[in-house]
Amino acid sequence: MSEWTPSQPTALTDAEAEVGRLCQELIRIDSSNYGDGSGPGEAQAAAYVVERLREVGLDPQTYEAAPGRVTVAVRLPGADPDRPALCVHGHLDVVPAHAPDWERDPFGGEEVDGLIWGRGAVDMKGMDAMILAVVRDLARTGTRPPRDLVVVFFADEEAGGRQGSHFMVEHHSEVFAGVSEAISEVGGFSVTLPRAGGGEQRAYLLQSAEKGIAWLRLTAHGRAGHGSVPNDENPVTRLAQAVARIATHPWPRELIPSVKALLDGVSEITGTGYDLDNLEDVLAHLGGAKGFVLGTLRDTSNPTMLSAGYKHNVIPQEATASIDCRFLPGHEDALLATIKDLAGGHVDVDVLVGDISLEAPFDGPLVDAMVAAIEAEDPGARVLPYCLSGGTDNKALSLLGITGYGFAPLRLPADLDFGPMFHGINERVPVASLQFGVRVLRRFIASS
Repeated sequence: MSEWTPSQPTALTDAEAEVGRLCQELIRIDSSNYGDGSGPGEAQAAAYVVERLREVGLDPQTYEAAPGRVTVAVRLPGADPDRPALCVHGHLDVVPAHAPDWERDPFGGEEVDGLIWGRGAVDMKGMDAMILAVVRDLARTGTRPPRDLVVVFFADEEAGGRQGSHFMVEHHSEVFAGVSEAISEVGGFSVTLPRAGGGEQRAYLLQSAEKGIAWLRLTAHGRAGHGSVPNDENPVTRLAQAVARIATHPWPRELIPSVKALLDGVSEITGTGYDLDNLEDVLAHLGGAKGFVLGTLRDTSNPTMLSAGYKHNVIPQEATASIDCRFLPGHEDALLATIKDLAGGHVDVDVLVGDISLEAPFDGPLVDAMVAAIEAEDPGARVLPYCLSGGTDNKALSLLGITGYGFAPLRLPADLDFGPMFHGINERVPVASLQFGVRVLRRFIASS
C-alpha cells in the first residue's frame, strides 16, 4: 500500500458516488433495538458490512455477544506502526420506528429531493455509510493511513452497549490494542448562525463531552387490599408522589468547560450576550441543536415508564417506575443521593444501567486535524465544542484509556431541523451532506 499524506490528491469520486447507496441499503435492514432482546439484532446488518469490506480485499472479523448481536471490526495497517492507532467506530442498531407516524416507510431508504429517508439516516447508518465509503476507497486505491486505523461497527449502542462496545472491551480488548483516540457519532454537524455584523456563519459542533447515564428503577412498597377500602399505604400513591418530586426537582445549572466554550463561541459570532440566568437568547440561535444544549446545562431526571397492579379493584403490593437520569461530569454520586432522598422511605432505587460521563480537551493534534479537515472543505467555517446530553460507545472505549470525540461531519442546509430527528420521526439526511462527510473524513484520516 502507498503512504498517504494530506498533500496527495484526494480521489474521492467513487466514495462520494456510493455513500448514498450504502446508506440506503443499511437503512433497509431492520436492526431495531428494543432494549429487551426482542428485536432482530444486528446480524444481517453486520453481514452486509462484512460483505462490503471483503469486496475490496479486507478481512473483517465478527464478534457475537449473544445470538444475533454481532459487532464487526477490521484493522488497516498504517504507514507508521509505532504510532498509537486511531479507532473510527459506528453502531449498527437503531431505535424502533412506528411506521404510521412517518411520512415515508422508515425502513424504505427512499431518496426524495436529494434526501435519504429512514430510521438510522441520522443515528447512525448515515455515518456508518460514510465510514464504509472511506474505508472501501482506502482499500481500493491501496492507500495506507498514517497510523493503524481500527474500524468497528458495534452492536447494541441504543441499549447501553452491554452486548456491543462493553462486551468488546471486556472480552475482546485485543481489537483495540495500541488505540489511543477514537471518533464516532453525534458531532461534526453544522448549524447556521446569524453574524453580528450581518450575513450568516456556518459553525460545526464537535462533540468533546457527554453526560453520564443512570437508568433507574423505582419500586414503591405498600399494603395490598381491596380498591374500595381506604389505604394510607398504597404503593401506587407512594410511587406517584415520588415520581412527581423527581420530575419537578429544580436541578441547578452549571456550565462545564465544553458548554461554556460553545456558548462563548455562539455569543461571539452573533453578538448575543448571556449569563447563567439568561441563556434563552443565545440558545435560540442554535435552532434544532438547541435541545442538545439544553440537556447539558444541568443534571436531568425524566420519568419514562410506569407499571402497577393487575386489576381495577385491587391495590397492589408494589408499583414501579423507570427514570432516565443524565448527569454532568463529576455529578454521579450527588445525583443518586438526591434521587434517593426525593424518592422517600418506602421507595427503593436501583440502577439498571449506569455509565460514566466524559470530557475531553478541545485542543491537541487530533482536534486540530478535525478542525483543519472541516475548514479545508468549508473555508471560513467555525468549529465549536459541545457536550452531548446522551451517550455513545466512546464511554466503553474510555475504560481502555481511549480518548473519544463525536465527529460525524455533515454540512447541512440552514433550514433542515436536524437535531430533533435523533430518535424522532421522519429521519432524513441530504446525500450531499454524506458526500461532504466522506471528503472530510478522508482528509481527517490523512492528517491524523
